[in-house]
Amino acid sequence: MQAEAQSQVQLPAVLDFAAAEGLLATLRQAPALTALDASVVEVLSSSCIQIILAALKAHPSLGISNPSEAFVSAFADLALEWREHVQTEPQTSAGVADATQNDVPIVVDTETNGACMAKRILTIDDSRTIRDMLNLTLSEAGFEVLQAVDGEDGIDVFAKERVDVVITDINMPKMDGYEVIRHIRGKPEYKSMPVLVLTTESEAEKRNIAREAGATGWLVKPFDPERLIATINKVAP
Repeated sequence: MQAEAQSQVQLPAVLDFAAAEGLLATLRQAPALTALDASVVEVLSSSCIQIILAALKAHPSLGISNPSEAFVSAFADLALEWREHVQTEPQTSAGVADATQNDVPIVVDTETNGACMAKRILTIDDSRTIRDMLNLTLSEAGFEVLQAVDGEDGIDVFAKERVDVVITDINMPKMDGYEVIRHIRGKPEYKSMPVLVLTTESEAEKRNIAREAGATGWLVKPFDPERLIATINKVAP
């Protein structure tokens, strides 16, 4: 991936799991980026989709140029929206309205935004890429982010820090997300604190286990940054 005058990056043909860290590093090293050229993309993993979504959310001026058929299909397969960022299409007022129509409406005013600024969110995930993407997305939205690398680490952080919302993965070493939720709900003072599950799992049985443990909501990776922020604002107004 090469940056052209720090304004455009040519995405490679293969953006698989192994390429995720390289893509993340490229985006960090080129802060003045205005476009991601997706014309030659043939393989696009969920990890790289997540990185692209977070980058688009964090940098409103960043756009997608010349998206390949494979690029379009990868997002369509996961029902994730990106078209409002295409630079080759004019963005009309109707297009802007469509981009804000999520399952959970986003309402931002001075009072609400001030409340979000004060909220502290603990993210628990053994994937460094996901932790980085969550940190980028949540920090840009005005939240303070605490991170943990597995369930046990998450419990340690939770015990030492003030936390308003927890976002946890399910499949992790040492302690899985279900046990994290049960530990939190085992403390009376945290019976109503929002705990969101963010995982690659989508089976109804596993959702039910999380619900019975006390999870507030369930989101599937790769996550849509707009929907994640909207969900947090809904469960922790």
